[in-house]
Amino acid sequence: MKYCFETRMAVRDYECDIEGIVNNAIYLHYCEHTRHLFLKTCGLSFAEMHQKGVDAVVARMSLQYKVPLRPDDEFDSRLALTKEGIKYVFHHDLFRVADGQLCFRGKVELVCIVGGRLAQSEDYDRAFAKYIQP
Repeated sequence: MKYCFETRMAVRDYECDIEGIVNNAIYLHYCEHTRHLFLKTCGLSFAEMHQKGVDAVVARMSLQYKVPLRPDDEFDSRLALTKEGIKYVFHHDLFRVADGQLCFRGKVELVCIVGGRLAQSEDYDRAFAKYIQP
């Protein structure tokens, strides 16, 4: 799969559990932060879209934890995008910078609620058009 967006992050100590590895729920934060940064590069603001009555919400997630991240690890969060019907499917891969190891793989399906109803969003369709893979 071809990535359409990438950002680098680092693990903060408080994100780790007693085992000294990143807590499983934190990976969802990494993915969400990546999606929000991606939206900005597409010219969209999550907050502004909400004010327009358009909310992109998570409908389903599939998560695979491969190799744990640890305190101070830097990692690249890479994103690919496909579309299935009205769902936008974000494919997240997190790679540890030190050795290139795939640490996490996630598939996050989003749908849009427009004016309180499940619907297509012309704004999101337009902004994502050049990034969506067949």
